[in-house]
Amino acid sequence: MSEEKPVCSAKGCRAGAVWVLAWNNPKLHTPERRKTWLACEEHREHLSQFLGVRGFLKDVVPLAEWDADGESAADR
Repeated sequence: MSEEKPVCSAKGCRAGAVWVLAWNNPKLHTPERRKTWLACEEHREHLSQFLGVRGFLKDVVPLAEWDADGESAADR
């Protein structure tokens, strides 16, 4: 079984993910809950702005650091 490489969450993008954007919707999620989107270099700013203007963005972390902390970037 081969392990799939994480890809960017931007619509139609199949580039490798480099960033994890941690977010939550305060109307739906408890304050400590973190959902994640993955982003390539090209889409990091766009996805961050999309979440940021809605007040959802909590953190942007390099994928390697997120994985090193034991978090699962696959739970998007």
